Amino acid sequence: MRTKKSKLFRVLLAVSVIATLMPIAAMASEADGAASQPTMYATFWALIPPVVAIVLALITKEVYSSLFIGILVGGLFYSGFSLEGTITHVFQGGFLTALCDSYNMGILIFLVILGTMVSLMNRAGGSTAFGNWASKHIRSRVGVQLATVVLGVLIFIDDYFNCLTVGSVMRPVTDKQNVSRAKLAYLIDATAAPVCIIAPISSWAAAVSGFVEGEDGLALFIRAIPYNFYALLTVVMMVALIVMKVDFGPMAKHEKNALKGDLFSTPNPAFKDAAVEGANAKGRVIDLIVPIVSLVICCVIGMIYTGGFFEGADFVTAFSNSDASIGLAVGSFFAFVITIIFYLIRRVMNFRDCMSCLPEGFKAMVPAILILTMAWTLKAMTDSLGAKEFVAASMQSVAGGLMNLLPAIIFLVGCFLAFATGTSWGTFGILIPIVVYVFGDSNPTLMIISISACMAGAVCGDHCSPISDTTIMASAGAQCDHVNHVSTQLPYAICVAVISFITYIIAGFVRSAWICLPIGIVLTLGFLFLVKYLQKRKN
Repeated sequence: MRTKKSKLFRVLLAVSVIATLMPIAAMASEADGAASQPTMYATFWALIPPVVAIVLALITKEVYSSLFIGILVGGLFYSGFSLEGTITHVFQGGFLTALCDSYNMGILIFLVILGTMVSLMNRAGGSTAFGNWASKHIRSRVGVQLATVVLGVLIFIDDYFNCLTVGSVMRPVTDKQNVSRAKLAYLIDATAAPVCIIAPISSWAAAVSGFVEGEDGLALFIRAIPYNFYALLTVVMMVALIVMKVDFGPMAKHEKNALKGDLFSTPNPAFKDAAVEGANAKGRVIDLIVPIVSLVICCVIGMIYTGGFFEGADFVTAFSNSDASIGLAVGSFFAFVITIIFYLIRRVMNFRDCMSCLPEGFKAMVPAILILTMAWTLKAMTDSLGAKEFVAASMQSVAGGLMNLLPAIIFLVGCFLAFATGTSWGTFGILIPIVVYVFGDSNPTLMIISISACMAGAVCGDHCSPISDTTIMASAGAQCDHVNHVSTQLPYAICVAVISFITYIIAGFVRSAWICLPIGIVLTLGFLFLVKYLQKRKN
């Protein structure tokens, strides 16, 4: 009875939030006057739809309906609360536009192929064989978690690729050591975007380089790495959490439950059946290694191919100019073909069994595809309402008299924008050109620090946001309930964000990474020692 009342309360609260926002927004709409653009264009209201979706997801613990309500609010704002205009914009300007986008479709194809390869590796027995091998050589929870971190750091090419590959490889191993799925999802997420944003050869480096007009983008990216405090401190905190054996917030509850055998801490988890899937007794560790290595090599070749490597460009230039969507889709397809041929030669699976993994792989990726599609549609809503223009104008208006505090301000703006829109790359595209314009040749050091703050804030917001594609991928890779992943990761990300903000304030005045970064590391470790001390005292 209490559970039913709790659910009813959540639904009523969600409805009341929407009901409160609608009349306020209607008054704002009437006040602005008619124009070819929506009346709320480039105003604060452009950020309301994603905020509504995120708040509802955290309140109701239900991500699909929360995202759809956020999309609906965006459509209502855009159409001036016209029913016909709302429906037209939500579907024609939202869902259909998102699904017709070639970049998005490339990512969806990559997801389906990767899900199929995971199904192939599981059915061939490669994942089970690797789990058995790892359980003989890695006999502690600390060792398994550190191995997950090392693998995540090694796969620095792309965050999508990182999330799903690390999850499929390490999931059987962490399960045997009773590491919760929420903790696995955090380790995957914390070694995806934070590692990619400090790796010079990655799809993220290519994206950042492309947003720096009139400058050597890759050189600026490399110079900005020591100032990327959020990414660096996230890695420090992740390793310290594992070595010190300390967890706090909702994650502590998940880890305690995992030690008792409950890896999910969720009634009737969607991924429970997948966790106990049977495997081929003929499987060997090589049946996992060959597909993974093929995937890495083929995806790298696919990315540099799209960047013109085979037309004369050097490796770094080709990677900077690459199209991650096409490269990953083409690369994963060739890796899929190589995997099937390898299994047929090894005779661990016949051709019919290989083909039956296609629908299984697609089925496994349906939750991620649904959430991604809705997240892309929600982003289309915020774009149509002029969120980029609003943030750009706000940033330029405060840039004048706050030069020393600007890195910290940019970090906060990047956090909020990426959190609200669920996209790091979109945040780069908005903020980095503003930073280059404001500083130009007048203060190169502060420009580097501010670009780093932009990248760090974007990754932080992306790390915290329930509608971020990387967060969604981490949940899919760990086969963890998405809301559980967000709620357990949020306290960790917020703690590192606060420390990073303090460090950027210092960096604005000191302007030396070799002073600021050690201060950030000391603050991070000091915080964790304090948490551990308080937990011991409480127990």
